[in-house]
Amino acid sequence: MNIVNIHQAKTQLSQLLSRVEKGEKIIIANRGKPVAFLTPYTDESLFHQRIPGRLKGQFTVSENFYESDEEIISLFEGK
Repeated sequence: MNIVNIHQAKTQLSQLLSRVEKGEKIIIANRGKPVAFLTPYTDESLFHQRIPGRLKGQFTVSENFYESDEEIISLFEGK
């Protein structure tokens, strides 16, 4: 990861964006203190799309899933 100062980021923004497009991550600093992180853009809405049935058959739920556990209940009640 490279660190560039604000002046360099302003004067070389096009070059920095080209590097970021290739996968590089760049930190922008003000007087040596990191203030921003320049990374490639990703459309997060694609990661949150719900696809019904996507995990079908990949896990099972035990028969006693909905039964209460007395030990856990007593811990919540402070006993």
